[in-house]
Amino acid sequence: MIEPSRTEWQIRCAFNAFCKRVLKNEAIDIYNERQQQQSKELTFSDLTPQEENQLYSLDKHKEEETQDFQVDGKRITPKLLDQAMHTLSKEKRIAVLLSYFFHMTDIEISKLLEVPRNTVQYRRTSALKGLKRFLEEHANEWVD
Repeated sequence: MIEPSRTEWQIRCAFNAFCKRVLKNEAIDIYNERQQQQSKELTFSDLTPQEENQLYSLDKHKEEETQDFQVDGKRITPKLLDQAMHTLSKEKRIAVLLSYFFHMTDIEISKLLEVPRNTVQYRRTSALKGLKRFLEEHANEWVD
C-alpha cells in the first residue's frame, strides 16, 4: 500500500476537518430551526375555546353551481347520477369507477380485484346498461 506524502496527508486532514465543520454547522442550523418552530406551535389542549372554533371550514356548495347536462331531451343532474350509481351492486360500481375515473383497463382491474378479465368486462357493461335504464326512467324532461 502506497502511503500519501506529507502534503497530501495535510490536504486530507484539512478536507476532513472542513467536512466535519460543515456537518456540525448544518446540525446546529437544523436544531435551531426546530427549536424556533416548536416555540410557535401549540397543542390542541392549549387552545382557547375561541381558537378551537376557528379550526374548521365550511364548503359553500351552491345547488346552481352543479353541472347539469342534457341527453336525448332528458335532464341529468349529479344527484340523479349518484342515485343511479348507488342502484348498482358494489362489484359493478367498483368496475365502473375504476374504469372511467381511474382510467384502468379491464386487465388492470382484474389483477387488482383478483377476478377474471371477462368478469370485469361483464360487470362494467351490465352496469352501464343498468345506469342507462335507470337514467331513462328517472331523468326529468328538459325544461328551457
